[in-house]
Amino acid sequence: MPDRARRVFGVERLSVAQRYAELLATDGVVRGLIGPREAPRLWDRHLLNCAVVGEVIGRGATVVDVGSGAGLPGLALAIARPDLRVTLLEPLLRRTRFLEEAVETLGLADQVEVLRGRAEEQHGQRTWEVVTARAVAPLEKLARWCLPLAAAHGELVAMKGASAAAEVEEAWPGLRQLGCERPTVAELGAGVLEEPTWVVRVVRPEQGQVGWRGSAGSDRRRPRKQRRNV
Repeated sequence: MPDRARRVFGVERLSVAQRYAELLATDGVVRGLIGPREAPRLWDRHLLNCAVVGEVIGRGATVVDVGSGAGLPGLALAIARPDLRVTLLEPLLRRTRFLEEAVETLGLADQVEVLRGRAEEQHGQRTWEVVTARAVAPLEKLARWCLPLAAAHGELVAMKGASAAAEVEEAWPGLRQLGCERPTVAELGAGVLEEPTWVVRVVRPEQGQVGWRGSAGSDRRRPRKQRRNV
């Protein structure tokens, strides 16, 4: 465990973060959620990389992690930020079982919820103040899946690589059709990470058909009577 982990997770949650790293390096590898080569670099490449996303999330926010997988970034965020209320949304049963066991083992049941399903299945059902995702899909497709989950004035915080700005430019025509303002790119983890974490922030538009499903070119609009409630 690197010394800088203390700065991200704090003294009180450091042991929880360490236990989570152990789970990823053991059960996570055995169950195929983490590649064996990732185990030696869990802290820098996964835990710290994900936890610093909290730098752009307001205090006490509700957060949903779409396609949570092994709990990244959702569980790392929850450990680093006890004030957040986090939902881990994951469609695969074997992954949700791991997440449920991890939440119980880490003592986070009062803060973290595991929900099995896909983002589009929650459209019109629930909303959160922040929707986050890591390496799930290209930005435009991700926005179409995730923005309907954002509450009024909420946002998508998508983890991307160093080419985040280029991806924003590529996705901008489609995002503009959704009524979005131009996304912003933020570099996180200064002074903590050797390589920064890049996120793209997309605010849910006040108006616009953010309930469209699927990828660009294949979306179908919902009937008007359903769209007004998403």
